[in-house]
Amino acid sequence: MSTEQNSPEDEGVEADNVSGAQGQAEALDGVPEVEADEQNADAAQETLEAELSEAKDQVLRVQAEMQNLRRRVDRDIENAHKYALENFVGELLPVVDNLERGLATVDAASDADSEAQKAIREGMELTLKSFLDVLARNKVEPIDPTGQAFDPEFHQAMTMVPHPEIAANTVIEVFQKGYLLNGRLVRPAMVVVSKGAEIQG
Repeated sequence: MSTEQNSPEDEGVEADNVSGAQGQAEALDGVPEVEADEQNADAAQETLEAELSEAKDQVLRVQAEMQNLRRRVDRDIENAHKYALENFVGELLPVVDNLERGLATVDAASDADSEAQKAIREGMELTLKSFLDVLARNKVEPIDPTGQAFDPEFHQAMTMVPHPEIAANTVIEVFQKGYLLNGRLVRPAMVVVSKGAEIQG
């Protein structure tokens, strides 16, 4: 039985086959690492996208809060400008009331036609008109609800009286005018309200 000897060429082919197999094995060994790297990259991307989305939400919330704060500040500043005179106006109103009462007293005086009384009356009228003009320029409006329906938001009922010709809950008389500042109540009007016709029992 003869023993076959491999030629140098055959040995070279075998060596190539062995090295090729080793290379394929090494390449196959690297595949799981590549897949793991891709999975890690995907997970990292998802994490970053979630963080980005959360950051965007936070930015939107902060922007909304800033807009609301800006609106509140603007409204507070506007109200401060509009109603800064409220206390001052409240202090001035009794002066207007007294001038109106003084005029009513002068009109009721027996010698109202005398020159002195006329001069006093004219002076008081001019003073009252000046006061009312200043109040009007500063957006102060009187409330004189005679003949109107009673409104508890703007009127304060001092008493209720029966009246055969005036419907119930109608203002018959104004004891003291009310006033608004830029549409907001400074002082309610003090009024007498009709009960309507009395029902005879």
